[in-house]
Amino acid sequence: MKIAVIYKSHYGTTKQYAEWIAEALDAKLLERSSVKSEDISDYDLVIFGGGLYASGILGINLVTKNPPKELILFTVGLANPEETDYSKILDKNLPAELRDQVKVFHFRGGIDYKKLNIVHRGMMAVMKKMTIGNKDYTQLNNEERAFIDTYGKEVDFTKQNDITPLIDYIKNHIDR
Repeated sequence: MKIAVIYKSHYGTTKQYAEWIAEALDAKLLERSSVKSEDISDYDLVIFGGGLYASGILGINLVTKNPPKELILFTVGLANPEETDYSKILDKNLPAELRDQVKVFHFRGGIDYKKLNIVHRGMMAVMKKMTIGNKDYTQLNNEERAFIDTYGKEVDFTKQNDITPLIDYIKNHIDR
């Protein structure tokens, strides 16, 4: 089976997960900008990874406009996947006909505020203001607290063993 791991990353954590997945599966690793939509048909399975930004999945249009034979999606964001509801993000980014066909995995990334471009820095400042509003810290939910606790800092939540469920899924559910 010919497998491609395609990713789109701004600051590197999605790329890191993509590299780990490609290595574990002996798959071709491709950065999104180097892939044309017609290249997708060369692969039996495409694993696409995109960073989460403002409820969008970076680069997702490559696989939604020209779906591969088989698609697995992974997202990477700052929030803890065990405490986050991704349904609205998936509804916004995946066409209805793909939602039931695509297996999705969510991984936790990281952030270094010093490396953010001006647009992302501004977005984070607005998010902070919207998150806190007039709330006391004790009124914040777990995701909001995590955001406030890490705001302005450098944090890295990436862990190689987080890809294990994705790798196991492929080994158990995909004909290789």
